[in-house]
Parts: sequence; C-alpha cells; structure tokens
Amino acid sequence: MKNITFSADERIILAAREQAEADETTLNEQFRLWIEQYARKRQAARAMEVIERISKSVDSGGRRFTREERNERR
Repeated sequence: MKNITFSADERIILAAREQAEADETTLNEQFRLWIEQYARKRQAARAMEVIERISKSVDSGGRRFTREERNERR
C-alpha cells in the first residue's frame, strides 16, 4: 500500500475525525473507501461507453425475444 498526503482545513479534519470516531472507523479508512469509489467512477464510465458502442452494432430487427430465448444456452 502506498502512502499519500492530503491537505485540508484543520477544522474540517477535526470534524471528519470526530465523525469517523462516531462511526467507529478511522479517517484513514474513510479516505481509502472514498478514493476507491472515486477511481471506480472512471471505470464505470468506460464500461458504459463500451456497452453503448456494442449496442449500436447489435440489431434484433425489432423482434422481442422470449424469456426462454434470452436464457437459452448454446
């Protein structure tokens, strides 16, 4: 695990530490959770771009498939 340094207003840091303590966690753990979620936003956006690109090349001819057809294993 790599260490990083953040800067923030001292009052905000104190309030965040108090909140983390009330939540029975640490400020460090909350930062780890936040940075993981933040990084996943970009991954999710890229995945949606791929899905949209693929969906443009697929054409069902307007036909709706039955549940059995959608779940059929080939």
